[in-house]
Amino acid sequence: MASIAVIGGTGALGKGIARRLVKAGHDVTIGSRSAEKAQVTAEELGAAGYAANEDAAAGKDVVIVTVPHSSQGDTLALIKDKVGDAVVVDTTVPLVPPKVMRVQLPAEGSAAMQAREHLGPDVKLVTAFHNVSAHHLDSDHAIDCDVLVFSDDVEARKTVVELCPGMGLRGLSGGALCNSAAAEALTSILIYMNKTYKADGAGIRFTNLTDAPPIP
Repeated sequence: MASIAVIGGTGALGKGIARRLVKAGHDVTIGSRSAEKAQVTAEELGAAGYAANEDAAAGKDVVIVTVPHSSQGDTLALIKDKVGDAVVVDTTVPLVPPKVMRVQLPAEGSAAMQAREHLGPDVKLVTAFHNVSAHHLDSDHAIDCDVLVFSDDVEARKTVVELCPGMGLRGLSGGALCNSAAAEALTSILIYMNKTYKADGAGIRFTNLTDAPPIP
Protein backbone atom coordinates (compact mmCIF):
# COMPACT_ATOMS: atom_id res chain seq x y z
CA MET A 1 0.00 0.00 0.00
CA ALA A 2 1.16 3.53 -0.73
CA SER A 3 1.62 6.53 1.54
CA ILE A 4 -0.52 9.26 0.00
CA ALA A 5 -1.17 12.90 0.85
CA VAL A 6 -4.36 14.53 -0.38
CA ILE A 7 -3.68 18.27 -0.55
CA GLY A 8 -6.91 20.20 -0.18
CA GLY A 9 -8.36 17.05 1.34
CA THR A 10 -11.15 18.87 3.16
CA GLY A 11 -12.75 20.04 -0.09
CA ALA A 12 -15.38 18.06 -1.98
CA LEU A 13 -13.05 16.40 -4.50
CA GLY A 14 -10.20 15.87 -2.08
CA LYS A 15 -12.44 14.31 0.53
CA GLY A 16 -14.00 11.98 -2.04
CA ILE A 17 -10.61 10.82 -3.33
CA ALA A 18 -9.31 10.40 0.22
CA ARG A 19 -12.36 8.35 1.24
CA ARG A 20 -11.77 5.84 -1.55
CA LEU A 21 -8.02 5.64 -0.92
CA VAL A 22 -8.59 4.97 2.78
CA LYS A 23 -11.13 2.27 1.92
CA ALA A 24 -8.54 0.72 -0.42
CA GLY A 25 -6.15 0.42 2.51
CA HIS A 26 -3.65 3.15 1.71
CA ASP A 27 -1.84 5.23 4.33
CA VAL A 28 -3.61 8.55 3.71
CA THR A 29 -2.73 11.95 5.16
CA ILE A 30 -5.28 14.74 4.83
CA GLY A 31 -3.76 18.10 4.01
CA SER A 32 -5.47 21.48 4.33
CA ARG A 33 -4.57 25.11 4.79
CA SER A 34 -5.88 24.54 8.31
CA ALA A 35 -4.50 21.54 10.21
CA GLU A 36 -7.56 21.71 12.46
CA LYS A 37 -9.90 21.27 9.49
CA ALA A 38 -7.70 18.45 8.22
CA GLN A 39 -8.02 16.71 11.57
CA VAL A 40 -11.81 16.75 11.42
CA THR A 41 -11.85 15.16 7.95
CA ALA A 42 -9.13 12.65 8.84
CA GLU A 43 -11.10 11.47 11.87
CA GLU A 44 -14.30 11.23 9.83
CA LEU A 45 -12.65 9.10 7.14
CA GLY A 46 -10.33 7.10 9.35
CA ALA A 47 -7.26 8.47 7.58
CA ALA A 48 -3.82 7.78 9.00
CA GLY A 49 -2.93 11.41 9.62
CA TYR A 50 -3.50 15.09 8.96
CA ALA A 51 -1.39 18.23 8.62
CA ALA A 52 -1.12 21.60 6.97
CA ASN A 53 -0.66 21.16 3.22
CA GLU A 54 3.11 21.72 3.10
CA ASP A 55 3.73 19.25 5.94
CA ALA A 56 1.32 16.67 4.55
CA ALA A 57 3.23 16.61 1.25
CA ALA A 58 6.57 15.62 2.76
CA GLY A 59 7.85 12.04 2.61
CA LYS A 60 4.99 10.51 0.61
CA ASP A 61 4.88 8.10 -2.32
CA VAL A 62 2.05 10.03 -3.97
CA VAL A 63 0.79 13.60 -3.45
CA ILE A 64 -2.65 14.38 -4.90
CA VAL A 65 -3.46 18.08 -5.29
CA THR A 66 -7.20 18.84 -5.21
CA VAL A 67 -7.60 22.61 -5.12
CA PRO A 68 -9.49 25.11 -7.31
CA HIS A 69 -7.69 26.61 -10.29
CA SER A 70 -7.48 29.94 -8.46
CA SER A 71 -5.38 28.27 -5.74
CA GLN A 72 -3.30 26.00 -7.96
CA GLY A 73 -0.21 28.18 -8.30
CA ASP A 74 0.08 29.11 -4.63
CA THR A 75 -0.50 25.53 -3.51
CA LEU A 76 2.05 24.01 -5.86
CA ALA A 77 4.61 26.63 -4.86
CA LEU A 78 3.99 25.72 -1.22
CA ILE A 79 4.64 22.01 -1.69
CA LYS A 80 7.25 22.11 -4.47
CA ASP A 81 10.24 21.70 -2.17
CA LYS A 82 8.48 19.11 0.00
CA VAL A 83 7.45 16.42 -2.49
CA GLY A 84 10.89 15.00 -3.28
CA ASP A 85 10.56 11.86 -5.41
CA ALA A 86 6.79 11.55 -4.94
CA VAL A 87 4.42 11.26 -7.86
CA VAL A 88 2.44 14.51 -7.81
CA VAL A 89 -1.09 14.19 -9.18
CA ASP A 90 -2.74 17.48 -10.12
CA THR A 91 -6.53 17.31 -10.53
CA THR A 92 -6.96 20.99 -11.45
CA VAL A 93 -9.52 22.03 -14.04
CA PRO A 94 -9.35 25.63 -15.32
CA LEU A 95 -13.00 26.54 -14.83
CA VAL A 96 -13.72 30.27 -15.11
CA PRO A 97 -16.87 31.24 -13.17
CA PRO A 98 -19.56 32.10 -13.91
CA LYS A 99 -19.31 30.53 -17.39
CA VAL A 100 -18.19 27.10 -16.21
CA MET A 101 -20.10 25.37 -19.04
CA ARG A 102 -17.75 26.93 -21.60
CA VAL A 103 -14.27 25.59 -22.28
CA GLN A 104 -11.79 28.31 -21.29
CA LEU A 105 -8.29 26.84 -21.29
CA PRO A 106 -5.44 29.13 -20.15
CA ALA A 107 -2.83 30.67 -22.44
CA GLU A 108 -0.38 27.89 -21.56
CA GLY A 109 -2.80 25.38 -23.08
CA SER A 110 -3.96 23.63 -19.93
CA ALA A 111 -3.81 23.62 -16.15
CA ALA A 112 -1.35 20.74 -16.56
CA MET A 113 1.11 22.97 -18.41
CA GLN A 114 0.69 25.61 -15.72
CA ALA A 115 1.45 22.97 -13.09
CA ARG A 116 4.59 21.97 -14.95
CA GLU A 117 5.76 25.60 -14.89
CA HIS A 118 5.08 25.87 -11.16
CA LEU A 119 6.77 22.60 -10.22
CA GLY A 120 9.66 22.58 -12.65
CA PRO A 121 10.94 19.73 -14.83
CA ASP A 122 12.21 17.42 -12.10
CA VAL A 123 8.94 16.70 -10.28
CA LYS A 124 7.09 13.54 -11.38
CA LEU A 125 3.91 15.28 -12.52
CA VAL A 126 0.71 13.45 -13.44
CA THR A 127 -2.80 14.80 -14.01
CA ALA A 128 -5.98 12.80 -13.41
CA PHE A 129 -9.49 12.73 -11.87
CA HIS A 130 -10.75 15.66 -13.97
CA ASN A 131 -14.05 14.07 -15.00
CA VAL A 132 -15.25 12.18 -11.92
CA SER A 133 -18.01 13.72 -9.82
CA ALA A 134 -16.83 14.64 -6.34
CA HIS A 135 -20.08 13.59 -4.69
CA HIS A 136 -19.92 10.17 -6.33
CA LEU A 137 -16.36 9.73 -5.05
CA ASP A 138 -17.51 10.69 -1.57
CA SER A 139 -19.77 7.63 -1.40
CA ASP A 140 -19.50 3.87 -1.29
CA HIS A 141 -21.38 3.07 -4.48
CA ALA A 142 -19.86 1.99 -7.81
CA ILE A 143 -19.04 4.78 -10.25
CA ASP A 144 -19.71 4.32 -13.96
CA CYS A 145 -16.77 6.44 -15.07
CA ASP A 146 -13.22 6.01 -16.42
CA VAL A 147 -10.29 8.08 -15.17
CA LEU A 148 -7.88 9.42 -17.77
CA VAL A 149 -4.30 9.73 -16.55
CA PHE A 150 -1.69 11.92 -18.25
CA SER A 151 2.05 12.29 -17.79
CA ASP A 152 5.31 12.51 -19.71
CA ASP A 153 6.69 10.06 -17.12
CA VAL A 154 5.39 6.64 -18.12
CA GLU A 155 6.11 4.97 -14.77
CA ALA A 156 4.45 7.79 -12.81
CA ARG A 157 1.42 7.52 -15.08
CA LYS A 158 1.31 3.77 -14.45
CA THR A 159 1.42 4.35 -10.68
CA VAL A 160 -1.76 6.43 -10.81
CA VAL A 161 -3.55 4.10 -13.24
CA GLU A 162 -2.89 1.27 -10.78
CA LEU A 163 -4.38 3.22 -7.87
CA CYS A 164 -7.76 3.41 -9.59
CA PRO A 165 -9.13 -0.17 -9.30
CA GLY A 166 -8.91 -0.06 -5.51
CA MET A 167 -10.97 3.12 -5.66
CA GLY A 168 -13.69 1.42 -7.67
CA LEU A 169 -12.60 3.15 -10.88
CA ARG A 170 -10.94 2.16 -14.14
CA GLY A 171 -7.80 4.13 -14.83
CA LEU A 172 -6.71 4.56 -18.44
CA SER A 173 -3.52 6.06 -19.80
CA GLY A 174 -4.33 9.21 -21.76
CA GLY A 175 -0.78 9.75 -22.96
CA ALA A 176 1.48 12.76 -22.64
CA LEU A 177 0.91 15.58 -20.17
CA CYS A 178 -0.13 17.98 -22.94
CA ASN A 179 -3.12 15.71 -23.68
CA SER A 180 -4.54 16.70 -20.29
CA ALA A 181 -6.11 19.68 -22.08
CA ALA A 182 -8.74 17.36 -23.56
CA ALA A 183 -9.89 16.03 -20.17
CA GLU A 184 -9.80 19.50 -18.62
CA ALA A 185 -11.98 20.85 -21.45
CA LEU A 186 -14.36 17.91 -21.15
CA THR A 187 -15.22 18.93 -17.59
CA SER A 188 -17.09 22.00 -18.86
CA ILE A 189 -18.99 19.79 -21.29
CA LEU A 190 -19.93 17.39 -18.49
CA ILE A 191 -21.22 20.31 -16.41
CA TYR A 192 -23.31 21.32 -19.43
CA MET A 193 -24.59 17.74 -19.78
CA ASN A 194 -25.55 17.64 -16.12
CA LYS A 195 -27.66 20.76 -16.51
CA THR A 196 -29.14 19.99 -19.93
CA TYR A 197 -30.01 16.36 -19.30
CA LYS A 198 -30.59 16.66 -15.55
CA ALA A 199 -27.81 14.14 -14.87
CA ASP A 200 -26.49 13.38 -11.41
CA GLY A 201 -22.77 13.71 -12.13
CA ALA A 202 -22.27 12.61 -15.75
CA GLY A 203 -19.03 10.77 -16.48
CA ILE A 204 -17.18 9.20 -19.39
CA ARG A 205 -16.63 5.57 -20.33
CA PHE A 206 -14.44 4.32 -23.20
CA THR A 207 -15.66 1.32 -25.20
CA ASN A 208 -14.05 -1.38 -27.34
CA LEU A 209 -10.71 -1.26 -25.51
CA THR A 210 -9.90 -4.96 -25.71
CA ASP A 211 -6.61 -4.70 -23.77
CA ALA A 212 -7.84 -2.25 -21.13
CA PRO A 213 -8.21 -3.21 -17.45
CA PRO A 214 -11.62 -4.64 -16.54
CA ILE A 215 -14.27 -2.26 -15.29
CA PRO A 216 -14.52 -2.61 -11.48
